Formats: sequence, C-alpha cells, structure tokens
Amino acid sequence: MNNYTSTFGNTVADALPVERAAFIRKTYLHLAGAILAFILLEGYLAFSGLGARIAITTLGTKWGWMLVLLAFMGVSMLANWWANSQTSKAMQYLGLALYTIAEAIIFAPLIFLAQTKAGDGVIVEAGVVSIGLFLGITAVVFLTRKDFSFLGPILMIGGFVALGTIICSIAFGFGLGTIFSFIMVAFAGGSILYETSNVMHRYNTNQHVAASLSLFASVALLFWYILRIYMGSRN
Repeated sequence: MNNYTSTFGNTVADALPVERAAFIRKTYLHLAGAILAFILLEGYLAFSGLGARIAITTLGTKWGWMLVLLAFMGVSMLANWWANSQTSKAMQYLGLALYTIAEAIIFAPLIFLAQTKAGDGVIVEAGVVSIGLFLGITAVVFLTRKDFSFLGPILMIGGFVALGTIICSIAFGFGLGTIFSFIMVAFAGGSILYETSNVMHRYNTNQHVAASLSLFASVALLFWYILRIYMGSRN
C-alpha cells in the first residue's frame, strides 16, 4: 500500500482543477511510457534469446520459479519505496524504471511459453484485451467519480491468499488452472478500480510517478492472467 502523506503535497481531491488535471495527465503519460518500455524490453528479450535462457533457467528446476518470485517481491518493494521518495525526483524515476525492468524479466518465461505453444498472435490478443479492460474500468471510475478506497483491505487479504496459493502450487506441484486465472483477472480489475480511485482522490499532486507505478503493476497483473487464459484455450 502507498503512503499518501499530506506533507508531500496537496491531495488530488483538494487540489485546484488545473493541478488535478496536470497530475492525472502526468500519471497516465508515465504509465504509457512504462508500458511502452515493457513492450520494448520484452521484444529485446525475445529476439536476443535472453528470454529463452531466462525461461530455461527459472523453469528448469522446481524451486527456480520460487526464487524468481521472491526476488521479484523484494525488488517490487524497493521500487515502490524509491517511487514514493519525498526528496528525490531521480529516485522516483529510478523506482519506476527498476520495476519496469523487473516486470519484463518475470514475464520472460511466460512470453517464451506463449510464443512456443500458442504463437505470437495470442500475446497480441491478450494485450489488446488487457488494455481494453483497463480503459473500461478506468472510464467507470472517471465517469462515476466514486471513491473505491474501501477495496484496499479486501485486495490486501485477497493478495495474501493468492500469493499463498501460488507458493503452495509451486511447493506441492499442482496446477492452478483456468478458474484461478479468471479469479485473478477479477482481482486485477479490482486493483485497477482501487488504484484509479486513488489517482482521483488519494494521491498527492507530486506523486504521479508512484501512481503510474501502481497502475502499471495492476495492468501487468491483468495481462499476465489474461494471457494464461488465452494460452489455456489454445492448448
């Protein structure tokens, strides 16, 4: 969860309309930049062969993926801490860049499997559907202007349950299946609702980098499980 400290600037809800508009514009421009950088990084990993090597290394042993997951969690916490820095803009951007690179690396095995088992088309289709769902959910928040901050505790508990289920699946070797993927798509949708609501109401006007990182994390989660659903349907 992000720390919406009032000492960091005016909250979006209390800011002047021109300040609010500037904050929202910066947030989504940074989000678009992070998504574009992610796409370019994935393209590089795929065409250079590094993605295949990452996939073979992480998926070749039972605990390889567990170590990658734990490392990603640690990097994510560090990136969020940097992105929420109250003293350094450079640190904020370094946090966003670090998180984008971490997402590209952890996605590499899934992208590799999608390419080899279902083809590049399934990745594009999953990406288009993910962006479409993100835009639809975003529109709901902006049109209704409702505060979805009440979803925070629900998402936190759901996140721990999902993480525990994933760890157990790795440890005991059982598949999570398509139903779990659909549940996680709903979870990601709720996360987008929550984070978009925070963009409208909770963040401070100088936290556009941290806001874009949180939104990017939710979009990446949505894309991950939509891609898994598409791969399952093709197989």
